[in-house]
Amino acid sequence: MSEAKSSEAEPGSTPETPRAKGAVSAPGPDGRPRKVSRRFPLFTRDTARPEGGGRAAAGSAPAPARQWPLLSVVSLVGLGLLLTALDVFRVGTLLIGVALIGGAVLRWALPDVGMLAVRSRFTDMVTYGALGLAIALLAMMAQPRPWLEIPFLDDTLHYTI
Repeated sequence: MSEAKSSEAEPGSTPETPRAKGAVSAPGPDGRPRKVSRRFPLFTRDTARPEGGGRAAAGSAPAPARQWPLLSVVSLVGLGLLLTALDVFRVGTLLIGVALIGGAVLRWALPDVGMLAVRSRFTDMVTYGALGLAIALLAMMAQPRPWLEIPFLDDTLHYTI
């Protein structure tokens, strides 16, 4: 009985591509699975790189040059965090918001942005843009002496409290 079970193959498997309990692993360069895995058992064959996730510079360029879009956004965010820590709160948080909006613009304008591409182009643009806009607006509305006052938000705050 056990011999009959072991000789039965799952649909789609061949003797060269063993599978354990429906597990599918990512194919290697030759097209065959590299190893049998129990991770992602539902028809996952490989993980696709996000659209635009290619290098931003040639492969012969040094690593920082290949990832300049991500490094520029992260550097501006780091500078904003440093300014915030040095008690320049409004300018620091505004710089963080501007850096994220810049990331959305880079994601829209450039065909390849390296590791700045995390999801699809549209999702990245909306996420970076919305978070950047929210952080920038909140920085401008921060107390005391806000640079931006939105009347309906003040009314909403008084109504809820």
